Parts: sequence; C-alpha cells; structure tokens
Amino acid sequence: QVQLVESGGGLVQPGGSLRLSCVASGSISSISRMGWYRQAPGKQRDMVAAITTDAGTNYADFVKGRFTISRHNANEMYLQMNSLKPGDTAVYYCHVGRVSGGSYFSYWGQGTQVTVSS
Repeated sequence: QVQLVESGGGLVQPGGSLRLSCVASGSISSISRMGWYRQAPGKQRDMVAAITTDAGTNYADFVKGRFTISRHNANEMYLQMNSLKPGDTAVYYCHVGRVSGGSYFSYWGQGTQVTVSS
C-alpha cells in the first residue's frame, strides 16, 4: 500500500505561481511512476505531468513551458506551476504507480484545490 499526502494548493491571481507537493509513504520502494492529474468541475480528470524512476518526464500540451515536475528521493514529488491561468483552476491529484508481483497498482491522493482568479 501507498499513502499520499498533497499540499500547496490555494488561490492565486492570473500570472502567479504555486508549488504543489506530494509525499508518499508505505511501499515506496516499488514505485515506478509518479504524476499529477487535475479535474475541473464537470470535466474529466486529465494528466498534467508525470515522472518515472529514471527521471523521464511527460507533460500535457496545455502546461508545457509553464509547469515543471520534479522528484526528490523516492517519495517526494513537486509541481512548480508558473504563469497560471484561470483555465488551470481545478482539483489537482497526486498519482503513484507501483509494480509488485507482476501487477500494477494505482494510488491517488485526496486532491488539493487550485484556484486562479483575480
């Protein structure tokens, strides 16, 4: 099992910045991938950015050049969000993928609200 705790959301004006954090605990040694997703009201949950154990990264087109994902140690992940737009308003979720015994397990954090508004 993996437990995830997110922090760092809040209210910010357009053009501002926020940094989200996600700390994983539990069976962290077998984590293969960590990522951030977001979901706005009435919309599907979309991948924002992801990072693998070899530090490979992947970004959604709508955040390229503005957001940066990073990982510290085996269990800490961050999302630096710059040049925020009202369209970035959503609940942001931390996600972890873990491989064990040939099976893939998926875990989600509780979500943190990001609101971009003047």
